[in-house]
Amino acid sequence: NPASIMPLVEIIPAIQTNDSTSAKAKELAQNWGKTVVMAKDTPGFIVNRIARPFYGEAIRIYEEGIAEPHTIDAAMTSIGGFKMGPFALMDFIGHDVNYAVTESVFASFYFDPRYKPSFTQKRLVEAGYLGRKSGRGFYSYPDGPQSVIELDSKLAREIFERILAMLINEAADALFLGVASKEDIDLAMTKGTNYPQGLLAWADDLGISYVVSILHGLYAEYQEDRYRCSPLLQRMARNYEQFY
Repeated sequence: NPASIMPLVEIIPAIQTNDSTSAKAKELAQNWGKTVVMAKDTPGFIVNRIARPFYGEAIRIYEEGIAEPHTIDAAMTSIGGFKMGPFALMDFIGHDVNYAVTESVFASFYFDPRYKPSFTQKRLVEAGYLGRKSGRGFYSYPDGPQSVIELDSKLAREIFERILAMLINEAADALFLGVASKEDIDLAMTKGTNYPQGLLAWADDLGISYVVSILHGLYAEYQEDRYRCSPLLQRMARNYEQFY
């Protein structure tokens, strides 16, 4: 952010948009020096849809008392290689903005539990604790998150894999439902959110069967539709397939 320096542009043709108009829009954005991806006209498009678990699942882990924000952030940066942890990123974006996007996506998907907003973040917004711009969010500023903390390696790995599996599941479902191509999904998440790797390529590296086992374990534990595994991932695991 802001849009002028963001390398990614998502082009979303409406059902009445002809191919010529889409091609001209793509050429225009490429002439601006942007990386262009094409997405179906669905809530959140690519980036704002697929990125929801990065925030939502991190808050859920915190709400369950499994770990504090600084521990969750450290797990995602030290093990996952993310530039910022989810709590530091939410503070940076602003909770008023981040919560509004989550609420909008949730409503637009007819209240699918996978996109359910958090009371924790809602209360921060109501209190005016919007993050960096208000001096307080999950962290207090200007200090922000701790730069060095001691991590329990087993807990950190569990946190990282839980959030990553949810992100991969969302990316796989977007592909399954024709939101975008696998190449555009991975490109959008590396250029639009600066993830260290495309999520579908990451699924191949981690092992699709392993990702499915994490998701099935979460669903067995919580019995919530939030943790339903994408049919695409399940089929690929059965057939020993990869995305690339």
